[in-house]
Amino acid sequence: MVNHQTMGDRAAHLSPEDLAALRENLHEQRLFRQEQLRRIASAPRAEDLLRRRSAAQAEVHIKLAASARMVLADVEAALQRIAEGSYGACHLCRRPVERERLMIVPQARYCGRCQQVREAGR
Repeated sequence: MVNHQTMGDRAAHLSPEDLAALRENLHEQRLFRQEQLRRIASAPRAEDLLRRRSAAQAEVHIKLAASARMVLADVEAALQRIAEGSYGACHLCRRPVERERLMIVPQARYCGRCQQVREAGR
């Protein structure tokens, strides 16, 4: 038998209060990452860092910026899914992402099971 639930039905496990709290959390994360990237951008360039610091410190600086950009993109994508009404559905199996998982990682794209499968495949 085929299940004809709509995206909204699948995400219905989140109350309006849950969704508001998650949206607020994502907005806070966005502001934090934007500020983090502003600070990194205002720091000396990588070439200058190499002259002033060890190569390892420069590499950490570069990786920190890349990580912040990646998290910011994930946060922006989650906010877009909220706006579109597709938030809370796993990108692989289309089942709802567990409420507890979203409360911990509100930008999560995958349910716990699919996330484990993805990580095992790395």
